[in-house]
Amino acid sequence: MGKSTGFLEYEREENEGQNPLTRIKTYREFHTPLPKEERQKQAARCMDCGVPFCQYGKPLHDGMVSGCPLNNLCPEWNDLVYKDNMPQAVNRLLLTNSFPEFTSRVCPALCEKACTCGLNGDPVTVKENEYEIIEYAFANGLMNPKVPSVRTEKKVAVIGSGPAGLAAAQRLNRRGHTVTVYEREDRVGGLLMYGIPNMKLEKSVIERRVKLMEEEGIKFITNTNVGKDISADEIKSKYDAIVLACGSGTPRDITAPGRDADGIYFAVDFLKDTTKSLINSNLSDGYYISAKYKHVVIIGGGDTGNDCVGTAIRHGCKSVVQLEMMPKLPDTRAENNPWPEWPKVCKTDYGQEEAIAVFGLDPRVYQTTVKQFLKDDSGHVRAIETIMLTPVKDINTGRTKMEIVPGSEKIIPADLVLIAAGFLGTESYITDAFGVKLNARTNVETAAPDSYQTNVDKVFTAGDMHRGQSLVVWAIREGRDAARAVDEYLMGYSTLR
Repeated sequence: MGKSTGFLEYEREENEGQNPLTRIKTYREFHTPLPKEERQKQAARCMDCGVPFCQYGKPLHDGMVSGCPLNNLCPEWNDLVYKDNMPQAVNRLLLTNSFPEFTSRVCPALCEKACTCGLNGDPVTVKENEYEIIEYAFANGLMNPKVPSVRTEKKVAVIGSGPAGLAAAQRLNRRGHTVTVYEREDRVGGLLMYGIPNMKLEKSVIERRVKLMEEEGIKFITNTNVGKDISADEIKSKYDAIVLACGSGTPRDITAPGRDADGIYFAVDFLKDTTKSLINSNLSDGYYISAKYKHVVIIGGGDTGNDCVGTAIRHGCKSVVQLEMMPKLPDTRAENNPWPEWPKVCKTDYGQEEAIAVFGLDPRVYQTTVKQFLKDDSGHVRAIETIMLTPVKDINTGRTKMEIVPGSEKIIPADLVLIAAGFLGTESYITDAFGVKLNARTNVETAAPDSYQTNVDKVFTAGDMHRGQSLVVWAIREGRDAARAVDEYLMGYSTLR
């Protein structure tokens, strides 16, 4: 513990974000890191508490997890940042996290939500400290390729290059196995590349890591859809083990009348097309779903919905509304949601901040769902009829369900509708091709939640394909753990930790 009174002397200070009306003019990341001396003060706020829940990452009760799933050694590298021993901070960070440059940008900071400082005040800026460490490492020549000194004769195929696939590939390669990663898109990264907008994760950050992994000996094959362009049998015949890390790519649909109208898209397609066109041509090619001059309605109140809000505003939309079925969460923790649980509180994210700045009001409309989509004479969506919902507790189960409020219908203009209602599970063509079993949630089934081997010999799974739609930090953890399982299968033991 570098400064025993740091948490008493220094207030939490976050990296400053650019003004919303300025940042919406570009698709760039928009936070400015603190000066070195100020960052050291923020690191000094870490209490090095006796039970660091920030790195716990295990369930407390009812499946609720507290702290970082990667068990990042937050107190250790906070102390090292404070003492200006950045090289050692880099070493401690990389001991548990394969890709801090991703998590320090897109993770919701589960570590901070479990920080002891947050019990009676503001938590330590763990996520921003992590960002400072990994960017220091890249800027100062500390991120050199780690090529294994000895190669095994084992070959592994990783299907999917999202965070789980990349984490598995990295670990297996460093163990000495020969790893090939297959990606159906034209660029490596999975949801990191095309599911997360540039404002949160600039694609040069991904390309920087992929280049490093290539230098370490990993082979990437893009524009190849396993199960369609190349058969599962061919993959199984060429490799000693296979990791399926294809994500949870089946979007949840809305089945209201009028769903067949033109102008209704899944959010993932909207975000993907924008990013691809942005990279290829700075949006000049027109190969994307444009929100310019349109009334946009987004169905879904989560992170993806927020990303759609921010993207639509950058396109130049005429208005934006975000529908949320559930009631607005409280602004502070409820009594039944104590620290160190994840705080179930209302969060105003960057997209909503930008909507407030541009249009003067929060785009979110709570306790509301779609009753029907209304078309114009050409079959294009022109409006949405919504209806309000109210929470009602079931007297038999004790669970709360949302019921329709009769007579609460309302018409909202809509030229573009984006469905951001989550995902239902992995796409069937890939699981059918490999013959792996699915569970009731259409995720790939394994013997236990912490097991990664499927019912098919030498075929493993990891990430959202295994656990369902989740966070990047969980995908990295799954990829690392799956790599260990594969290594044990191939070698009879594993040195991976």
